[in-house]
Amino acid sequence: MSLKNVRLEVMKFLEKDVESLIEKYLIPIEKIWQPTDFLPNSEGDTFFEEVREIRELSKELPYDFWVVLVGDMITEEALPTYESWLMDVEGVNQVDGENPWAKWVRHWTAEENRHGDVLNKYLYLSGRVNMREIEKTTQYLIADGFDIGTDRDPYKNFVYTSFQELATYISHNRVAKIAKKCGNKQLGKMCQIISGDEMRHHHAYSEFVERIFKVDPSQMMMAFYYMMKQKITMPAHFLRESGNKISTAFEEFSNTAQRIGVYTSTDYVDILQKLITRWEIDKVTNLTDEAEKAREYLMNLPARMHRLSERIKIPENSFQFKWVEPAIVK
Repeated sequence: MSLKNVRLEVMKFLEKDVESLIEKYLIPIEKIWQPTDFLPNSEGDTFFEEVREIRELSKELPYDFWVVLVGDMITEEALPTYESWLMDVEGVNQVDGENPWAKWVRHWTAEENRHGDVLNKYLYLSGRVNMREIEKTTQYLIADGFDIGTDRDPYKNFVYTSFQELATYISHNRVAKIAKKCGNKQLGKMCQIISGDEMRHHHAYSEFVERIFKVDPSQMMMAFYYMMKQKITMPAHFLRESGNKISTAFEEFSNTAQRIGVYTSTDYVDILQKLITRWEIDKVTNLTDEAEKAREYLMNLPARMHRLSERIKIPENSFQFKWVEPAIVK
């Protein structure tokens, strides 16, 4: 049987558990928070006072903070790209209305969709950013698409999402802490609850991988090896500002995030180590010779990457993005 057919068999085998995993990791729509819970009530008499408060508190937050918040929001707003990618994964069949994996993708997307909504509205009300430039960058990111190097392989895709959901948790959680430190408790609470969603999603995708390791350990090990050898490409990797076909926007956004400690190269290594520990890579049995070599590579990788991360130099000066205008930054 070909590797593709084996993966399809495994995905089919795991289908029976997806419904229970939806109940375990996703929150019913009637119970979960909505963006309006964190935004001024446009129907209320105090709407304009609440908006003025947002704008006043926003003045206390520095330029690099706004760059990172905008980048995080744009990443969340590119959700159509992520959903269309996952719907094309082997074993996910959106044509079959009863396919459990397609149901997972739809329900996961519905939860994720709220993140971009609330961040977008907050940025608009803050008066601190150029929304038109942000909107153009978002449209470019969706129109350009992305390639995260997973092909249609569910094993590789689940490694990617396990890693990426934890990375977004770290980013939103750190942004929340900075906002609270600067006295903006509402923005801090908003970003913190977003990070909570991301952590739940991380645990879900990590459990998918755990279940695959139990039935197809060698190929799951090879998928993990492949993804880490080529490195995890962030979803906003093709980020660009208007007027630029080839842009350094993602690199500069990453530099900014690292400079203020929101997401660093050390975090990347820490996530890798957490996945190795979570999936008990050192204890997986019944591996082929090739998979054993892959395991050895993975076990040694965090130490190697940590040494490399210590050599990375981050520019001290902020890059001037079109998203945040110099005339209104602090």
